[in-house]
Amino acid sequence: MSESIERNHRHVYQGQVISDKNDKTITVVVDTYKNHPVYKKRIRYSKKYYAQDEKNEAKVGDTVRIMETRPLSRTKRFRLVEIVKKSV
Repeated sequence: MSESIERNHRHVYQGQVISDKNDKTITVVVDTYKNHPVYKKRIRYSKKYYAQDEKNEAKVGDTVRIMETRPLSRTKRFRLVEIVKKSV
């Protein structure tokens, strides 16, 4: 039985940390783009997500990757996967 167990498809987003003031929690803003149906102009939408940062590694300005997980609190549904780029 050396089969690898695959998890369900989970959303993975990449965004910037805008707050790390809470303990073990970061706030990440994720930008998505959508074309306007008539004018074809790209419109930017942004959404904030709260993510679990167990080791308090991420700081404000970092670009991070977050993954969907089970509910961790009333608002937290994501966890930190990796820090893609550190802020200066």
